[in-house]
Amino acid sequence: MSEPTVAEATDNIYASLRADNADLDAHIAALKAALTREGVKQAVFDPAKLAQNNRQGRKLMQAYFRQRGVSVAFSA
Repeated sequence: MSEPTVAEATDNIYASLRADNADLDAHIAALKAALTREGVKQAVFDPAKLAQNNRQGRKLMQAYFRQRGVSVAFSA
């Protein structure tokens, strides 16, 4: 099985968020590895695809991912 790309890892995280955070930490680890492989500094998420698309939800997501070593930004 090949390593996921940043886009695939991001899609897996969207699916995990919709599934009540199932295996979220594993998906974050895969995203972190994909970011490193591709030389990208931060993951960009579409706020419209988030389960809780408000300021508090986005800040909570950023903090949770930051604790796991992934910088998060949101597309406009």
